[in-house]
Amino acid sequence: MKSITLLIFLLSFSLLAQDEITTTLQKQDSLKADVFVSKNNFESLYFIKDNTIIKKEKDQSYNYSNIQLGNITTVNTFNPLKINVFYADLNTIIILDNRLAEISKLDFNTSQPYKNISHVTTGFDNTLWLFNQDNQYLELYDYKTKKTRYKTIPVASKVLDLTSNYNFCWLLTEHYLYCYNYFGSVVYKVKNDGFLKIKASNENVIIQTENTLIFYNSKSKKLLPIILPNMLISQFSVTNQILYIYNRKLLYQYQLKTD
Repeated sequence: MKSITLLIFLLSFSLLAQDEITTTLQKQDSLKADVFVSKNNFESLYFIKDNTIIKKEKDQSYNYSNIQLGNITTVNTFNPLKINVFYADLNTIIILDNRLAEISKLDFNTSQPYKNISHVTTGFDNTLWLFNQDNQYLELYDYKTKKTRYKTIPVASKVLDLTSNYNFCWLLTEHYLYCYNYFGSVVYKVKNDGFLKIKASNENVIIQTENTLIFYNSKSKKLLPIILPNMLISQFSVTNQILYIYNRKLLYQYQLKTD
């Protein structure tokens, strides 16, 4: 009888533990930035200050600025050798290397056919995921051949955010969070219940709402709250199991416990 009671207790504890994601604060650092972009396993820190992208390492730093293209809309550092910088006002993407030197310039105002882009994220090889807001679909674009490899079915609601890894792309709209494979097929979709921003975390997604962060487990299909102190979240990023949160003054580094 005691053995059965103990087994029930352990099972109950296991199920309970899977209903939330706990965190451990590892460190916090001062940071003066307009926008925090990301930090990786090699301690490379990326942020935007005065419309300039800055990469800081232990012994040196690099920067990139192009005032002719207007304000920076987004920076994606998932592939640190091919960083993409999006300037929405001029419908242009710049590809940078690991020292923030320009590799390619993609001006979609002169492309044939014309593409009106609202969101950009990294694909595999020499590809980018682009959201074409005139046609309301995602396309996997090869910027070397200047051809679209795949297109998704159009979506019917406003797009809020876009994130990716090499295998999947996640599109957040006002109605749903969509997950696509690299052929442009829908893997799953989740109803948007106050989701504002998203970041890929391996095969899962970290979701920002008005007051907190949520972990979406792609295997269990569960939305799990991430346990954090009450704090302002200006920007966040995630690298493997490390969550970074910036509150306009401090950059916090948390270890996520997802198992």
